[in-house]
Amino acid sequence: MPDLVLASSSRFRRQLLERLGLPFDCASPDIDETPRPDETPEALVHRLALSKASRLAEAYPTHLIVGSDQVAVFNGEILGKPGDEATARANLARFSGQRVHFITGLALLDSAHGRHQVCHETYDVVFRQLSEQEIGHYVAREQPLDSAGSFRMEGLGISLFEKLEGDDPNTLIGLPLIRLCAMLREAGMDPLGSSQNN
Repeated sequence: MPDLVLASSSRFRRQLLERLGLPFDCASPDIDETPRPDETPEALVHRLALSKASRLAEAYPTHLIVGSDQVAVFNGEILGKPGDEATARANLARFSGQRVHFITGLALLDSAHGRHQVCHETYDVVFRQLSEQEIGHYVAREQPLDSAGSFRMEGLGISLFEKLEGDDPNTLIGLPLIRLCAMLREAGMDPLGSSQNN
């Protein structure tokens, strides 16, 4: 059994983690993602990322478990997954010509030793001016109903943007790999080393 576990059902996060060349398992945690009253976006993604990893600790008691969660923030409002086409279209209409802030929480839980690391990474998206027709075509084609921000960066969503700003573009897809590599090294698993055989 691999020493690394991804606490996610997202195929996009799985594809990102595969880039590190480490063997890993995937399992989907079942948690309540409802924000708490007065919870900041940063606190929310920290809590949810760690909750996802912690939910799998009993099933994976000697592993490094990766949890991640993302929210979009627009004009101070936390936006989750749209859930339906009407909400996705409405979100994109609001974002037209505007900047949207994405915050991705990342947790690495060492279930064998009861230790964890938690952080968040940010990434900004500046949308170009979008017509109602473009928005309708995009939502119909890509169905981004389970994506924070109502688009998929890893797909046709790139056509919606004027520019992207941030340190790690993987953050926008939902798994900040630069920071994750640092966390793995801190926990004794170096993607460039042979520590997975220790």
